[in-house]
Amino acid sequence: MIGDKPKGAVDSTGYETRHVSLHYRSKRAATRQFWVHTFPKLTVLCHTRSYLWLAAQVSRGPTNDSPDFAPTVMEAATRIALDQVLADAAYDSDHHHVFCREFLGIRSLVTPINNRRYRTWPKGRYRRALKRRFPHRVYGQRAHVESSFSQDKRQLGSAFRAKSDDARTQEVLLRVLVHDVMILKRTG
Repeated sequence: MIGDKPKGAVDSTGYETRHVSLHYRSKRAATRQFWVHTFPKLTVLCHTRSYLWLAAQVSRGPTNDSPDFAPTVMEAATRIALDQVLADAAYDSDHHHVFCREFLGIRSLVTPINNRRYRTWPKGRYRRALKRRFPHRVYGQRAHVESSFSQDKRQLGSAFRAKSDDARTQEVLLRVLVHDVMILKRTG
């Protein structure tokens, strides 16, 4: 099912903490009563051909995606020998490229260069190479992780029933397991 030279795509998604009707949300917004709430956030490394989630990290959102990158890729690398990792611009940093290529032996980390801060050429060796010659065809496969999130939320819903943070974390991890079991069952 995994095959030679496997590619993995990393991304994260948030889940709702409870089922709230659209009517309630619209009435709540009309009274201008807003509240800041956190939500369970799942970061996964998805195998791009099978949609199996090879690794998962649970955190609380809204937060930056970058800190969950290394533990997620490390967990997946202990399971299979990844050839390439695809990620969006949120994961673009020199230390992620060095971590993947030099520490884990992954051939490449493909992320678009995040030009929000600097308009100059990147200083790091791997980021400069990506800026020079970006593999658009390969990077297009990153969309598979988004499709796997969509598939999961359509089949299992986007809200949790658990009330406490610990119980929600357990529910997220069970969802990862159920997602992979459903994929394995479908492939026979």
